[in-house]
Amino acid sequence: MTEQPRIPQVPDRPTLDGLEDKWVRRWESDGTYRFDRDRPREEVYAIDTPPPTVSGSLHVGHVFSYTHTDTVARYRRMRGRSVFYPMGWDDNGLPTERRVQYHFGVRCDPSLPYDPDYQPPAEPDPKRQVPISRRNFIELCERLTAIDERAFEDMWRRVGLSVDWSLLYTTIGDRARATSQRAFLRNLARGEAYLSEAPTLWDVTFRTAVAQAELEDRETPGAFHRLRFHADDRPVYVETTRPELLPACVALVAHPDDERYRELFGRTVRTPLFGVEVPVLAHRLAEPDKGSGIAMICTFGDVNDVTWWRELDLPTRAVVGRDGRLAAEPPAGVPAHPYDELAGKTIFSAKERIVELLRGSGDLDGEPRAVTRPVKYYERGTKPLEIVTTRQWYIRNGGRDTGLREALLGRGRELSWHPEYMRARYDNWVEGLNGDWLISRQRFFGIPIPVWYRLDSEGEPIHDEPIVPSEDLLPVDPSADAPPGYAEDRRGKPDGFIGDPDVMDTWATSSLSPQIAGGWEHDPELFAKVFPFHLRPQGHDIIRTWLFATVVRAHLEHGSLPWSDTALSGWILDPDRKKMSKSKGNVVTPMGLLLEHGTDAVRYWAAGGRPGTDTAFEVGQIKVGRRLATKILNASRFVLGLGEVPADAEVTAPLDRAMLTGLAGLVREATDAFEVYDHTRALERTERFFWEFCDDYLELVKQRAYGSGEEAASARAALNLALSVLLRLFAPVLPFVTEEVWSWWRDGSVHRASWPEASELPDDGDPGLLAAAAEALRQVRRAKSRAKVSMRAEVTRAVVGGPGGGALHAAAADLRAAGNIAELDLDAESPGDALTVEVTLAPTA
Repeated sequence: MTEQPRIPQVPDRPTLDGLEDKWVRRWESDGTYRFDRDRPREEVYAIDTPPPTVSGSLHVGHVFSYTHTDTVARYRRMRGRSVFYPMGWDDNGLPTERRVQYHFGVRCDPSLPYDPDYQPPAEPDPKRQVPISRRNFIELCERLTAIDERAFEDMWRRVGLSVDWSLLYTTIGDRARATSQRAFLRNLARGEAYLSEAPTLWDVTFRTAVAQAELEDRETPGAFHRLRFHADDRPVYVETTRPELLPACVALVAHPDDERYRELFGRTVRTPLFGVEVPVLAHRLAEPDKGSGIAMICTFGDVNDVTWWRELDLPTRAVVGRDGRLAAEPPAGVPAHPYDELAGKTIFSAKERIVELLRGSGDLDGEPRAVTRPVKYYERGTKPLEIVTTRQWYIRNGGRDTGLREALLGRGRELSWHPEYMRARYDNWVEGLNGDWLISRQRFFGIPIPVWYRLDSEGEPIHDEPIVPSEDLLPVDPSADAPPGYAEDRRGKPDGFIGDPDVMDTWATSSLSPQIAGGWEHDPELFAKVFPFHLRPQGHDIIRTWLFATVVRAHLEHGSLPWSDTALSGWILDPDRKKMSKSKGNVVTPMGLLLEHGTDAVRYWAAGGRPGTDTAFEVGQIKVGRRLATKILNASRFVLGLGEVPADAEVTAPLDRAMLTGLAGLVREATDAFEVYDHTRALERTERFFWEFCDDYLELVKQRAYGSGEEAASARAALNLALSVLLRLFAPVLPFVTEEVWSWWRDGSVHRASWPEASELPDDGDPGLLAAAAEALRQVRRAKSRAKVSMRAEVTRAVVGGPGGGALHAAAADLRAAGNIAELDLDAESPGDALTVEVTLAPTA
């Protein structure tokens, strides 16, 4: 319910400065945004809030997208819903590890023992990182994330996010760990999670496997090298950008229709330098018009190599290790010399050396030809990915199961997208999957894979018989906890056990954000009220990762979508129209903007970005927001300064009813916009009406409102009603200034007031009357401006002609007072189709 007005208490000099500190404290102490879990499910609105990565600082892109979500939360709360709006911190994973390494000057070495008294270097050197145990490393991660999380919370409170901070969770906390491990164990029990040894995309810097969703292609300089392979009767030339993988070559492949190589199919050729016999085979993926039309298959140079290796049933000759260096020993069948010239070298050094050797042997035909080509990188990495055979955990996601793929495409059609066209990105991703979701990572600060393996009598792990804990024991850490039925002293010994050393990909936890925040299996009563959630807000660039992965987990576990709607925010672009990102060094941090311009001004700029649309960062728009917030203060001060409005005052004047009828139309427009998650349209319409309200209506009725009697009471009642409605319409975007003004004359919070309804307002007025009166007043003022006289200068006579002039009789008194018009003629005939005003100014002394 909207609070009833009381006698206004208006400050002499209202200001925007200091509103954030004042109202953030008040909202917290009053529990303004506290979720009421006693309300029934049909009265709940649940938001699956993105947990930001806690590694460094927020930038304006975060403020941009989270403001969009906050406008939805505030709107739904004012619509009478109990809004479940939690906040989470995504604090595990590579970004945190990397920050800890550089902040403390350390690196994790799991082979080292735990030091309970360890202290990091007093003067850390990021280039000479000190090795420490895994447990010590994790403790430093927890220490630093606690500091970062406090700073993040302070920033979000300053931004005015109306989250319920009592619902805060972290993705490394016990509840998140138990939830993630429980979901994994259920995936495993149903056959949706599995362990497989296979070629894996590998980041040699972070020394971890990488999933398909975390890849990005980057244009990278390289060179084609034309190598001479040897057949008995002819040379065979192969062009490659990876000559260092020559000792890993297992075959040559050409297209089956390529006449140049048809006579070689089924025969063997010898590799240059090493003289290894490899077969020449046919495969449809070979490209006749690329290079020489024949390619060497190495294990493994790229994803095509993996496909050829699998489909042609080829042997494996791995040479690249997890550290990105060539193995110390050559693969089976490859001679020790000249391999010893390459052993232990980095990819770059091995390439340099093998080119020298090929040039010396005469097997390099011509000089390398420079080329720039797309190369796959881990999205957070700095070096091209390698493909290394490793044992990893996967969750089925439709990449190898047509039935599951179709079911997940169906979920995409079932979900309501805002904007709708974003669904195409989801569909394209699902249709383009070429494998299941790789969830294991060879890192440290993450949620452990909750399994152990028995060791045989030789001390080798039996991977196809994992030992799993019961759910009541979760969370567990297999590297520190013994499995059921074993004592810790059997760890690593024959006939004993070993824990799985890996952790889950951070997306494997974030994909369960609805379950973590909603209390799945931890608080069943709460979960029943919030799941499936109503809204997932997020960036459009992580549809393939966070959104899709969350849909997969909910589909597999609950047989439903995790939410009914998703609203996608665009990117923030710098002045050169490039995406802002920390890696590019073009980000703007928000605190300076918030302090200089005020939170409402920054939120105004953010709300100007439509769902799914990339938006340029513009300080100019922030300044416009500041002017708007200031105008709200000043206009409110004028309206409330007119004095108390009698409880029985009625809006009777035609001009007043015309304004309120137009306002009723605005309420319908703004409500319709918010219902389809278009906060921008709601703001644009409200702002336009507000400026017209100030520039036109206020000026027209100002003199009458200062008076007495029924006409004055009508004006003051209309002004008060309009102010109440406009403050509520602005509240989702400008929470601080609207709360401040609301407090001058209403009890309670504007953010707990009811959203305005058109039924609160007269709907029988003629908005055209206000438009005509405003246009007539503008023309009178324009004449005064041209004459360079005061706006209060007297007008001897004003003659209004054209359409609408006669209708102005209902507003004649207000028009005369506002324009200081002595004689107003509203019945003049005019041949034109536009309203005109002929102005005769009183002579000046």
